[in-house]
Amino acid sequence: MKHKPVVAAMLLLAPLTACGSAQAGDGSTVTVTVGYQSKTINTVTAGTLLRSLGYFEKQLNSLHDGKTYKVDWQDYATGAPITAQMTAGKIDIGSMGDFPLLINAARGTQLGKPTHLVSVTGYNLRGGLNTIVTSPGSKLASLTDLRGKKVSTSVGSAADGTLVRALQRAGIDPDKGIEKLNQQPAVGTSALSAGSADALSQFVAWPGLLAHQGKAKALYDGAELNLPTFHGVTAREDFAQQRPTVLEAFLKAQAEATDYLNAHPVAAAESVAKATGLPAEVVYLYNGAHGIATFDTAIKPQLVSALKQDVSVLKSAKLTGDIDVDSFVDDQYVKKALGSDYAKRLAAAPAAAASEVWPKGASETKSFKAPAELLSYVSAHKDGVRAAYVPDATTGTLWFADKAVWVADGGQLLPFVAPETAQAYVSAHGGARVITYANALERAS
Repeated sequence: MKHKPVVAAMLLLAPLTACGSAQAGDGSTVTVTVGYQSKTINTVTAGTLLRSLGYFEKQLNSLHDGKTYKVDWQDYATGAPITAQMTAGKIDIGSMGDFPLLINAARGTQLGKPTHLVSVTGYNLRGGLNTIVTSPGSKLASLTDLRGKKVSTSVGSAADGTLVRALQRAGIDPDKGIEKLNQQPAVGTSALSAGSADALSQFVAWPGLLAHQGKAKALYDGAELNLPTFHGVTAREDFAQQRPTVLEAFLKAQAEATDYLNAHPVAAAESVAKATGLPAEVVYLYNGAHGIATFDTAIKPQLVSALKQDVSVLKSAKLTGDIDVDSFVDDQYVKKALGSDYAKRLAAAPAAAASEVWPKGASETKSFKAPAELLSYVSAHKDGVRAAYVPDATTGTLWFADKAVWVADGGQLLPFVAPETAQAYVSAHGGARVITYANALERAS
Protein backbone atom coordinates (compact mmCIF):
# COMPACT_ATOMS: atom_id res chain seq x y z
CA MET A 1 0.00 0.00 0.00
CA LYS A 2 1.45 3.38 -1.05
CA HIS A 3 0.98 6.87 0.36
CA LYS A 4 0.01 9.86 -1.75
CA PRO A 5 3.05 12.05 -2.58
CA VAL A 6 1.82 14.96 -0.47
CA VAL A 7 1.51 12.72 2.61
CA ALA A 8 5.00 11.33 2.10
CA ALA A 9 6.35 14.85 1.74
CA MET A 10 4.70 15.97 4.97
CA LEU A 11 6.24 13.01 6.79
CA LEU A 12 9.65 13.94 5.42
CA LEU A 13 9.36 17.52 6.62
CA ALA A 14 7.77 16.94 10.04
CA PRO A 15 10.23 18.46 12.57
CA LEU A 16 11.62 16.06 15.13
CA THR A 17 8.53 13.85 15.18
CA ALA A 18 9.37 11.18 12.64
CA CYS A 19 12.69 9.93 11.42
CA GLY A 20 12.21 11.53 8.01
CA SER A 21 13.10 14.99 9.34
CA ALA A 22 16.20 15.71 7.30
CA GLN A 23 17.04 15.49 3.64
CA ALA A 24 19.99 13.51 2.40
CA GLY A 25 23.34 15.24 2.72
CA ASP A 26 22.16 18.42 4.44
CA GLY A 27 23.84 17.61 7.77
CA SER A 28 20.59 18.14 9.71
CA THR A 29 19.65 16.40 12.91
CA VAL A 30 17.45 13.35 12.49
CA THR A 31 15.36 12.20 15.42
CA VAL A 32 14.41 8.54 15.56
CA THR A 33 11.42 7.92 17.82
CA VAL A 34 11.24 4.53 19.52
CA GLY A 35 8.17 3.44 21.48
CA TYR A 36 8.71 0.76 24.10
CA GLN A 37 7.19 -0.72 27.25
CA SER A 38 9.72 -0.66 30.06
CA LYS A 39 7.81 -3.01 32.35
CA THR A 40 6.86 -5.49 29.65
CA ILE A 41 10.23 -7.06 30.19
CA ASN A 42 10.11 -9.44 27.23
CA THR A 43 10.77 -6.40 25.04
CA VAL A 44 13.90 -5.20 26.87
CA THR A 45 16.28 -5.97 23.99
CA ALA A 46 14.35 -3.42 21.92
CA GLY A 47 13.63 -1.08 24.80
CA THR A 48 14.75 -0.87 28.43
CA LEU A 49 18.01 -2.81 28.19
CA LEU A 50 18.86 -1.54 24.72
CA ARG A 51 18.37 2.03 25.88
CA SER A 52 20.58 1.58 28.94
CA LEU A 53 23.38 -0.01 26.90
CA GLY A 54 23.41 2.76 24.30
CA TYR A 55 23.97 0.33 21.45
CA PHE A 56 21.48 1.97 19.08
CA GLU A 57 23.08 5.37 19.44
CA LYS A 58 26.50 3.81 18.78
CA GLN A 59 25.22 2.12 15.63
CA LEU A 60 23.73 5.39 14.41
CA ASN A 61 26.98 7.23 15.05
CA SER A 62 28.80 4.66 12.94
CA LEU A 63 26.68 5.39 9.85
CA HIS A 64 28.86 8.39 8.90
CA ASP A 65 26.27 9.69 6.44
CA GLY A 66 26.62 13.37 7.28
CA LYS A 67 23.71 13.42 9.73
CA THR A 68 23.47 13.85 13.47
CA TYR A 69 21.12 11.30 15.00
CA LYS A 70 19.13 11.57 18.20
CA VAL A 71 16.92 8.88 19.70
CA ASP A 72 13.69 9.82 21.41
CA TRP A 73 12.76 6.91 23.68
CA GLN A 74 9.06 6.98 24.60
CA ASP A 75 7.89 4.64 27.36
CA TYR A 76 4.31 3.34 27.41
CA ALA A 77 2.36 0.93 29.61
CA THR A 78 0.83 -1.03 26.72
CA GLY A 79 1.09 -1.49 22.98
CA ALA A 80 -2.12 0.40 22.10
CA PRO A 81 -0.73 3.96 22.44
CA ILE A 82 2.40 2.93 20.54
CA THR A 83 0.19 1.78 17.67
CA ALA A 84 -1.79 5.04 17.81
CA GLN A 85 1.41 7.08 17.62
CA MET A 86 2.82 4.94 14.83
CA THR A 87 -0.25 5.36 12.64
CA ALA A 88 -0.04 9.10 13.33
CA GLY A 89 3.54 9.08 12.02
CA LYS A 90 5.00 10.02 15.41
CA ILE A 91 6.73 6.76 16.35
CA ASP A 92 9.08 5.04 13.91
CA ILE A 93 9.82 1.77 15.72
CA GLY A 94 7.79 0.07 18.46
CA SER A 95 7.79 -3.15 20.45
CA MET A 96 4.82 -5.09 21.83
CA GLY A 97 3.26 -8.53 22.31
CA ASP A 98 1.84 -10.78 19.62
CA PHE A 99 -1.82 -9.80 19.93
CA PRO A 100 -1.06 -6.04 20.04
CA LEU A 101 1.21 -6.61 17.03
CA LEU A 102 -1.77 -7.94 15.09
CA ILE A 103 -3.86 -4.94 16.10
CA ASN A 104 -0.91 -2.78 15.02
CA ALA A 105 -1.02 -4.49 11.62
CA ALA A 106 -4.80 -4.10 11.33
CA ARG A 107 -4.84 -0.41 12.31
CA GLY A 108 -1.96 0.40 10.00
CA THR A 109 -3.71 -1.20 7.04
CA GLN A 110 -7.05 0.36 7.95
CA LEU A 111 -5.59 3.87 8.14
CA GLY A 112 -3.34 3.56 5.12
CA LYS A 113 -0.23 3.70 7.34
CA PRO A 114 1.07 0.12 7.10
CA THR A 115 3.51 -1.32 9.63
CA HIS A 116 5.59 -4.48 9.59
CA LEU A 117 6.94 -7.00 12.07
CA VAL A 118 10.71 -6.73 11.59
CA SER A 119 12.17 -8.79 14.45
CA VAL A 120 11.38 -10.73 17.63
CA THR A 121 12.41 -9.89 21.20
CA GLY A 122 11.41 -12.61 23.70
CA TYR A 123 9.34 -15.74 23.06
CA ASN A 124 8.13 -18.97 24.64
CA LEU A 125 7.27 -21.80 22.27
CA ARG A 126 4.65 -23.27 24.62
CA GLY A 127 2.92 -20.05 25.73
CA GLY A 128 4.40 -19.72 29.22
CA LEU A 129 4.58 -15.91 29.09
CA ASN A 130 0.92 -15.66 30.16
CA THR A 131 -0.50 -16.97 33.43
CA ILE A 132 -3.86 -16.98 35.19
CA VAL A 133 -3.55 -16.28 38.91
CA THR A 134 -5.88 -16.09 41.89
CA SER A 135 -5.59 -14.53 45.34
CA PRO A 136 -3.36 -16.38 47.83
CA GLY A 137 -6.30 -17.60 49.91
CA SER A 138 -8.51 -18.59 46.98
CA LYS A 139 -10.11 -22.04 46.94
CA LEU A 140 -10.15 -22.09 43.13
CA ALA A 141 -8.00 -25.00 42.00
CA SER A 142 -8.74 -25.49 38.30
CA LEU A 143 -10.03 -23.72 35.21
CA THR A 144 -13.46 -25.29 35.59
CA ASP A 145 -13.73 -23.51 38.94
CA LEU A 146 -13.80 -20.22 37.03
CA ARG A 147 -17.27 -20.90 35.68
CA GLY A 148 -19.48 -17.97 36.71
CA LYS A 149 -16.57 -16.11 38.30
CA LYS A 150 -15.21 -12.62 37.67
CA VAL A 151 -11.95 -12.73 35.76
CA SER A 152 -9.86 -9.63 35.03
CA THR A 153 -7.79 -9.38 31.86
CA SER A 154 -6.84 -6.83 29.21
CA VAL A 155 -9.02 -7.48 26.17
CA GLY A 156 -6.93 -7.65 23.02
CA SER A 157 -3.79 -8.74 24.87
CA ALA A 158 -2.00 -12.08 24.63
CA ALA A 159 -3.13 -12.78 28.20
CA ASP A 160 -6.74 -12.44 27.06
CA GLY A 161 -5.98 -14.85 24.24
CA THR A 162 -4.64 -17.35 26.75
CA LEU A 163 -7.77 -16.96 28.88
CA VAL A 164 -10.09 -17.46 25.90
CA ARG A 165 -8.29 -20.55 24.65
CA ALA A 166 -7.89 -22.08 28.11
CA LEU A 167 -11.59 -21.65 28.89
CA GLN A 168 -12.58 -23.14 25.55
CA ARG A 169 -10.44 -26.22 26.22
CA ALA A 170 -12.07 -26.52 29.64
CA GLY A 171 -15.51 -26.47 28.03
CA ILE A 172 -16.40 -22.97 29.21
CA ASP A 173 -17.80 -20.30 26.89
CA PRO A 174 -15.29 -17.41 27.25
CA ASP A 175 -18.07 -14.88 26.57
CA LYS A 176 -20.91 -16.31 28.65
CA GLY A 177 -19.28 -18.74 31.06
CA ILE A 178 -17.43 -16.09 33.09
CA GLU A 179 -17.83 -12.39 33.85
CA LYS A 180 -14.86 -10.86 32.07
CA LEU A 181 -13.51 -7.58 33.44
CA ASN A 182 -11.60 -5.60 30.82
CA GLN A 183 -8.91 -3.91 32.91
CA GLN A 184 -5.32 -2.77 32.65
CA PRO A 185 -2.91 -5.02 34.62
CA ALA A 186 -2.49 -2.61 37.55
CA VAL A 187 -6.26 -2.15 37.87
CA GLY A 188 -6.82 -5.90 37.66
CA THR A 189 -4.22 -6.45 40.34
CA SER A 190 -6.08 -4.10 42.66
CA ALA A 191 -9.36 -5.82 41.82
CA LEU A 192 -7.86 -9.20 42.70
CA SER A 193 -6.54 -7.89 46.02
CA ALA A 194 -9.87 -6.22 46.83
CA GLY A 195 -11.85 -9.35 46.05
CA SER A 196 -13.80 -7.74 43.20
CA ALA A 197 -12.09 -10.16 40.77
CA ASP A 198 -11.76 -13.88 41.42
CA ALA A 199 -8.87 -14.36 39.03
CA LEU A 200 -6.49 -12.40 36.83
CA SER A 201 -5.10 -13.40 33.43
CA GLN A 202 -2.06 -11.33 32.54
CA PHE A 203 1.23 -11.25 30.67
CA VAL A 204 4.83 -10.93 31.76
CA ALA A 205 5.83 -9.67 34.31
CA TRP A 206 2.60 -9.34 36.31
CA PRO A 207 1.97 -12.99 37.29
CA GLY A 208 5.54 -13.52 38.46
CA LEU A 209 5.57 -10.19 40.27
CA LEU A 210 2.35 -10.92 42.16
CA ALA A 211 3.50 -14.42 43.07
CA HIS A 212 6.86 -13.09 44.27
CA GLN A 213 5.09 -10.48 46.41
CA GLY A 214 2.77 -13.08 47.90
CA LYS A 215 -0.26 -11.32 46.40
CA ALA A 216 -1.30 -14.15 44.09
CA LYS A 217 -0.81 -17.80 43.26
CA ALA A 218 -0.88 -19.49 39.88
CA LEU A 219 -4.07 -21.18 38.72
CA TYR A 220 -3.16 -21.91 35.10
CA ASP A 221 0.18 -22.03 33.28
CA GLY A 222 -0.24 -20.65 29.75
CA ALA A 223 2.30 -23.22 28.53
CA GLU A 224 -0.45 -25.83 28.93
CA LEU A 225 -1.78 -24.55 25.61
CA ASN A 226 1.47 -25.52 23.89
CA LEU A 227 1.08 -22.58 21.50
CA PRO A 228 3.91 -20.04 21.06
CA THR A 229 3.66 -16.52 22.47
CA PHE A 230 6.15 -13.76 21.78
CA HIS A 231 6.94 -10.06 21.68
CA GLY A 232 8.37 -8.33 18.66
CA VAL A 233 9.44 -5.14 16.93
CA THR A 234 7.23 -3.32 14.45
CA ALA A 235 8.23 -0.47 12.15
CA ARG A 236 6.31 1.93 9.94
CA GLU A 237 6.55 0.94 6.28
CA ASP A 238 7.29 4.48 5.11
CA PHE A 239 10.03 4.88 7.73
CA ALA A 240 11.62 1.55 6.73
CA GLN A 241 11.61 2.52 3.08
CA GLN A 242 12.92 6.05 3.70
CA ARG A 243 15.54 5.10 6.31
CA PRO A 244 16.51 1.44 5.75
CA THR A 245 20.03 1.96 7.12
CA VAL A 246 18.59 3.43 10.34
CA LEU A 247 16.25 0.46 10.79
CA GLU A 248 19.13 -1.91 10.12
CA ALA A 249 21.20 -0.03 12.71
CA PHE A 250 18.41 -0.59 15.23
CA LEU A 251 18.25 -4.30 14.43
CA LYS A 252 22.03 -4.66 14.72
CA ALA A 253 21.85 -2.92 18.10
CA GLN A 254 18.97 -5.15 19.19
CA ALA A 255 21.03 -8.23 18.29
CA GLU A 256 23.91 -6.85 20.37
CA ALA A 257 21.57 -6.27 23.32
CA THR A 258 20.25 -9.81 22.89
CA ASP A 259 23.77 -11.22 22.99
CA TYR A 260 24.52 -9.14 26.08
CA LEU A 261 21.42 -10.43 27.87
CA ASN A 262 22.25 -14.03 27.01
CA ALA A 263 25.89 -13.65 28.05
CA HIS A 264 25.20 -11.64 31.22
CA PRO A 265 21.69 -12.61 32.39
CA VAL A 266 22.15 -11.55 36.01
CA ALA A 267 23.68 -8.17 35.13
CA ALA A 268 20.92 -7.63 32.55
CA ALA A 269 18.24 -8.46 35.12
CA GLU A 270 19.77 -6.04 37.61
CA SER A 271 19.91 -3.33 34.94
CA VAL A 272 16.27 -3.80 33.93
CA ALA A 273 15.22 -3.92 37.58
CA LYS A 274 16.94 -0.61 38.26
CA ALA A 275 15.26 1.03 35.27
CA THR A 276 11.76 -0.32 35.92
CA GLY A 277 11.47 -0.67 39.69
CA LEU A 278 10.64 -4.36 39.29
CA PRO A 279 12.41 -6.81 41.62
CA ALA A 280 15.46 -8.27 39.90
CA GLU A 281 14.32 -11.72 41.03
CA VAL A 282 11.15 -11.31 38.96
CA VAL A 283 13.01 -10.01 35.92
CA TYR A 284 15.33 -13.02 36.10
CA LEU A 285 12.38 -15.43 36.30
CA TYR A 286 11.44 -14.38 32.78
CA ASN A 287 14.73 -13.16 31.28
CA GLY A 288 17.28 -15.39 32.98
CA ALA A 289 19.56 -18.07 31.55
CA HIS A 290 16.76 -20.65 31.77
CA GLY A 291 13.95 -18.16 32.10
CA ILE A 292 10.42 -18.37 30.75
CA ALA A 293 11.44 -16.23 27.76
CA THR A 294 14.04 -16.98 25.11
CA PHE A 295 15.53 -13.92 23.43
CA ASP A 296 16.36 -13.97 19.75
CA THR A 297 15.79 -11.48 16.94
CA ALA A 298 15.00 -14.12 14.31
CA ILE A 299 11.39 -14.39 13.12
CA LYS A 300 10.85 -18.12 13.50
CA PRO A 301 8.23 -19.94 11.38
CA GLN A 302 6.59 -21.28 14.56
CA LEU A 303 5.96 -17.72 15.73
CA VAL A 304 4.48 -16.64 12.40
CA SER A 305 2.23 -19.71 12.45
CA ALA A 306 1.05 -18.85 15.97
CA LEU A 307 0.38 -15.28 14.87
CA LYS A 308 -1.93 -16.58 12.16
CA GLN A 309 -3.83 -18.66 14.71
CA ASP A 310 -4.19 -15.61 16.96
CA VAL A 311 -6.17 -13.71 14.32
CA SER A 312 -9.32 -15.78 14.98
CA VAL A 313 -9.29 -14.81 18.66
CA LEU A 314 -9.17 -11.10 17.83
CA LYS A 315 -11.85 -11.51 15.16
CA SER A 316 -14.19 -13.28 17.57
CA ALA A 317 -13.73 -10.39 20.01
CA LYS A 318 -14.56 -8.02 17.14
CA LEU A 319 -11.24 -6.21 17.62
CA THR A 320 -10.04 -6.78 14.06
CA GLY A 321 -11.16 -8.23 10.76
CA ASP A 322 -8.98 -10.45 8.59
CA ILE A 323 -5.24 -9.76 8.79
CA ASP A 324 -2.72 -10.68 6.12
CA VAL A 325 0.00 -11.95 8.43
CA ASP A 326 2.34 -12.86 5.59
CA SER A 327 2.28 -9.26 4.35
CA PHE A 328 2.77 -7.93 7.88
CA VAL A 329 5.89 -10.01 8.50
CA ASP A 330 8.95 -8.49 6.82
CA ASP A 331 12.29 -10.06 7.69
CA GLN A 332 14.35 -8.43 4.92
CA TYR A 333 15.81 -5.75 7.20
CA VAL A 334 16.90 -8.05 10.01
CA LYS A 335 18.36 -10.50 7.49
CA LYS A 336 20.40 -7.72 5.91
CA ALA A 337 21.42 -6.32 9.30
CA LEU A 338 22.70 -9.66 10.61
CA GLY A 339 23.97 -11.25 7.41
CA SER A 340 25.10 -14.87 7.78
CA ASP A 341 24.48 -14.72 11.52
CA TYR A 342 20.73 -14.62 10.89
CA ALA A 343 20.56 -18.27 9.81
CA LYS A 344 22.29 -19.33 13.03
CA ARG A 345 19.81 -17.37 15.12
CA LEU A 346 16.88 -18.77 13.17
CA ALA A 347 18.04 -22.33 13.86
CA ALA A 348 18.83 -21.73 17.55
CA ALA A 349 16.67 -23.50 20.11
CA PRO A 350 15.68 -22.40 23.64
CA ALA A 351 17.99 -23.42 26.47
CA ALA A 352 17.15 -26.72 28.14
CA ALA A 353 15.08 -26.47 31.32
CA ALA A 354 17.13 -26.30 34.52
CA SER A 355 16.78 -25.44 38.18
CA GLU A 356 18.68 -22.34 39.34
CA VAL A 357 19.63 -20.69 42.60
CA TRP A 358 20.64 -17.04 42.81
CA PRO A 359 22.86 -16.79 45.90
CA LYS A 360 22.80 -13.50 47.81
CA GLY A 361 25.51 -11.14 46.65
CA ALA A 362 26.39 -13.31 43.65
CA SER A 363 26.81 -12.12 40.08
CA GLU A 364 26.07 -15.58 38.72
CA THR A 365 23.49 -18.24 39.46
CA LYS A 366 24.04 -21.92 40.22
CA SER A 367 22.32 -24.47 37.98
CA PHE A 368 21.13 -27.93 39.00
CA LYS A 369 20.05 -30.84 36.81
CA ALA A 370 17.24 -31.91 39.13
CA PRO A 371 14.85 -29.97 41.40
CA ALA A 372 15.83 -32.22 44.31
CA GLU A 373 19.45 -31.06 43.98
CA LEU A 374 18.30 -27.46 44.15
CA LEU A 375 16.19 -28.20 47.22
CA SER A 376 19.18 -29.83 48.90
CA TYR A 377 21.27 -26.70 48.24
CA VAL A 378 18.53 -24.35 49.46
CA SER A 379 18.06 -26.43 52.60
CA ALA A 380 21.78 -26.13 53.38
CA HIS A 381 21.97 -22.40 52.55
CA LYS A 382 18.63 -21.04 53.79
CA ASP A 383 20.01 -17.62 54.71
CA GLY A 384 22.16 -17.30 51.61
CA VAL A 385 19.59 -17.66 48.83
CA ARG A 386 18.23 -14.62 47.02
CA ALA A 387 15.91 -16.62 44.77
CA ALA A 388 15.40 -20.22 43.68
CA TYR A 389 13.77 -21.27 40.42
CA VAL A 390 12.48 -24.63 39.18
CA PRO A 391 10.93 -25.75 35.86
CA ASP A 392 7.42 -27.18 35.81
CA ALA A 393 7.73 -30.97 35.47
CA THR A 394 5.16 -30.98 32.65
CA THR A 395 5.57 -27.72 30.72
CA GLY A 396 9.10 -26.63 31.62
CA THR A 397 7.88 -23.18 32.67
CA LEU A 398 10.24 -21.71 35.27
CA TRP A 399 8.70 -20.68 38.59
CA PHE A 400 9.80 -19.67 42.06
CA ALA A 401 10.61 -22.82 44.04
CA ASP A 402 8.80 -21.59 47.14
CA LYS A 403 5.68 -20.74 45.10
CA ALA A 404 5.54 -24.00 43.13
CA VAL A 405 3.17 -26.89 43.84
CA TRP A 406 5.36 -29.83 44.87
CA VAL A 407 4.66 -33.51 44.29
CA ALA A 408 6.45 -36.45 45.87
CA ASP A 409 6.57 -39.52 43.64
CA GLY A 410 8.68 -42.19 45.26
CA GLY A 411 12.15 -40.68 45.46
CA GLN A 412 11.31 -37.89 43.04
CA LEU A 413 10.39 -34.34 44.01
CA LEU A 414 8.56 -32.64 41.17
CA PRO A 415 7.53 -28.96 40.91
CA PHE A 416 4.52 -27.58 39.07
CA VAL A 417 3.40 -24.01 38.40
CA ALA A 418 -0.30 -24.67 38.95
CA PRO A 419 -2.33 -27.05 41.15
CA GLU A 420 -4.27 -28.49 38.21
CA THR A 421 -1.16 -29.76 36.42
CA ALA A 422 0.17 -31.16 39.69
CA GLN A 423 -3.10 -32.97 40.31
CA ALA A 424 -3.12 -34.33 36.77
CA TYR A 425 0.31 -35.85 37.42
CA VAL A 426 -0.81 -37.30 40.75
CA SER A 427 -3.89 -38.87 39.14
CA ALA A 428 -1.72 -40.52 36.50
CA HIS A 429 0.92 -41.82 38.91
CA GLY A 430 -0.19 -44.11 41.71
CA GLY A 431 1.43 -43.27 45.03
CA ALA A 432 2.32 -39.72 44.04
CA ARG A 433 0.97 -36.95 46.26
CA VAL A 434 1.07 -33.19 46.70
CA ILE A 435 3.32 -31.98 49.53
CA THR A 436 4.27 -28.61 50.97
CA TYR A 437 7.42 -26.74 50.03
CA ALA A 438 8.67 -27.15 53.60
CA ASN A 439 8.18 -30.90 53.35
CA ALA A 440 9.96 -30.96 50.00
CA LEU A 441 12.94 -29.19 51.59
CA GLU A 442 12.98 -31.71 54.46
CA ARG A 443 12.92 -34.64 52.08
CA ALA A 444 15.83 -33.20 50.06
CA SER A 445 18.02 -32.27 53.02
